[in-house]
Amino acid sequence: MNFEELDALSTPELQSKAFAVAREKGDWRFFVDLMRHTGAAKDTEDLTSDLAEVGNAVEELVGMWRQASAGTWGDIEPLARAEFIDYLMKNAEEEPPRLVD
Repeated sequence: MNFEELDALSTPELQSKAFAVAREKGDWRFFVDLMRHTGAAKDTEDLTSDLAEVGNAVEELVGMWRQASAGTWGDIEPLARAEFIDYLMKNAEEEPPRLVD
């Protein structure tokens, strides 16, 4: 998707797509960086790259974000949208062409 297509999506849609890509890649740093812009920042202070299980770390970070933010972005929504769009443009693979019978 290009910038215009991504920008046309709602914040929850962008979040869903970005979270799905980051989960698939096991990119816990994406979640830590994102959380550092929220009230949950203090909860990410102790996280390091020494985490043994990236998948569990990603799920834990998502849970921390949900608990700290009540699932909303509030005043930082424009920043979150920009982060989601940037992340998706850099990391989301283009959808494969559909086969036509």
